[in-house]
Amino acid sequence: MNPADLVLTAADGTAFWLPVAWLGVIGFGVLMYVLLDGFVLGLGILAPLSKDSDQLDHMMNTAAPIWDGNETWLVLGGAGLMAAFPKAYALVLSSLYLPVLAMLLGLIFRGVAFEFRFKGRGIARRAWGAAFSLGSLVAAFSQGVILAALVQGLPMEGGHYSGGVWGWFSPFAVMTGLALVCGYALLGAGWLILKTDGALHQQARGWARPLVVAVLGFMGLVSWALPYLDSRVMARWFEGSNVWWLAPVPVMTLAVAWWLWRDAALGPRQARPHDARPFLWTLALFALGFAGLLLGIWPYLVPPHLTIWGAASPPESQGFVMWGLVFLLPLILGYTGWSYRVFRGKVAADAGYH
Repeated sequence: MNPADLVLTAADGTAFWLPVAWLGVIGFGVLMYVLLDGFVLGLGILAPLSKDSDQLDHMMNTAAPIWDGNETWLVLGGAGLMAAFPKAYALVLSSLYLPVLAMLLGLIFRGVAFEFRFKGRGIARRAWGAAFSLGSLVAAFSQGVILAALVQGLPMEGGHYSGGVWGWFSPFAVMTGLALVCGYALLGAGWLILKTDGALHQQARGWARPLVVAVLGFMGLVSWALPYLDSRVMARWFEGSNVWWLAPVPVMTLAVAWWLWRDAALGPRQARPHDARPFLWTLALFALGFAGLLLGIWPYLVPPHLTIWGAASPPESQGFVMWGLVFLLPLILGYTGWSYRVFRGKVAADAGYH
């Protein structure tokens, strides 16, 4: 059955709109995770560039009060996928279990190292610092590989994954993994510009501009490769007049990148723009990239075979869980906003939370 038939089959009210609503919820949860936990992963990726152990302390202390709450959004996205789209959940876990396992191990290793490093001394402290960086790098790269595997299309036969252990692996997956590593590093640099002063602040501005170039380069390479993938997820961008009404997304992306490049400039404090702008522009860059991806893959959940209606659980199940989410989502949003408000402002080099 082709996507048009699936849409017509599901186009009777609730059965049509509930999967669309759940896609919005899951997409929102994934985007919030990428934006909020992304800068913490970025701190780990940038950790080897710190001048000494004290500067790494300063970098980690900027995120120490709020970092573990960020992963709530990853749990929300995963739980929502399992409840609303069980076919897609089963397919993703059965086909991508190696990168998913690597991501989870990286996140666990990163979390353990984050806490244990502050209690270590000498070699142990340096080892935990390296573990924090390695866990962040592995988690970020694995997330990029998972994204690429879904976008490029999973090999399927008879509705089941047929690619074997390494069927998801490709040069495109490696490129996307490296792209996300650079993107998270840019988020981390923007966060440090926002939260620090002095030498670390200047150092973060020095990291930001090369990372802007790297991220833009990877976005260009990924965008160039997408139309040639088997999944054809970007085909609609070039069909008929679509390119004209979709054009604002890449145009806005280039504009945001320019503003980010401008506001990340080094220089005396009085000559610099507001310190929040590089971080906010980086968030906008990620959001635009995410919007462009969703526009390209719609209505597929796992291109090129599984649409959101084909993967959806029964409307009764989706509706029941949605009522729970109506109460849960405002609590998560409220807690997230409250925690960031409480710990707003610059973090001094001698500040500590452990």
